[in-house]
Amino acid sequence: MKLIRQRDSLGPELDYTAGERMLRAVRASREPVLRLYQPRPTVAFGRRDELLAGFGAAERSARRSAFTPLVRKVGGRAAAYHRGCLIIDHIEPSEDPKAGIQDRFELFGDMIVAALEELEVHADVGELPGEYCPGEHSVHGTGRTVDRAQAQIKLAGAAQRVVSDAWYFSTVIVVEQSEPLRSVLTDVYRDLGLLWDPGTCGAVDDLRPGTRVSEVEAAVRKVYGMYARHMGYGSLREQAF
Repeated sequence: MKLIRQRDSLGPELDYTAGERMLRAVRASREPVLRLYQPRPTVAFGRRDELLAGFGAAERSARRSAFTPLVRKVGGRAAAYHRGCLIIDHIEPSEDPKAGIQDRFELFGDMIVAALEELEVHADVGELPGEYCPGEHSVHGTGRTVDRAQAQIKLAGAAQRVVSDAWYFSTVIVVEQSEPLRSVLTDVYRDLGLLWDPGTCGAVDDLRPGTRVSEVEAAVRKVYGMYARHMGYGSLREQAF
């Protein structure tokens, strides 16, 4: 299984189109690919957001906060991420990609939970009431934070795209610096006219102070390495991007 560790973000649009190119390459080569990278500040809107009267204002709010707006092909409502996040793009060929949609959401959610628990962060899969970009397969963490006695916060969200002979599963883990994300999403959701609870927006380092993206990445690599061996792909073979 090929591992691409993209060292530098190309920017929201080019990172997105690079994923499209990887999907085409996987369909041609039939070789699964895992890409890891830290994105530049982005607010990724869903297609339903585009239809709302406040979409233009939400785009402007994102830019004022130095986040680039992007409309993605899959996923739900607006989500925000920056270099304190880790994006996992997982692409595999499949003869019947529609058959395993639900199973993949469950499996990869559990794998993110396992990676976080490597760092002794208590995590689980499930939607939190009022979370941004809500989804039943979001990963949330529970524990004490610096400014609250006990909290449940969203740590990761996922989206999946299925084409005729392959699937593309993307996960964003928020590791560091949740406050800029909470701030821009507050403005964006206000403009879109959508309700949410800013208290559900968090990062791994809110529950485990001092955690860095590199630590979460190491845990993710360990878990995905076990997945690759289980699937008969051998070890993860890193390739420069």
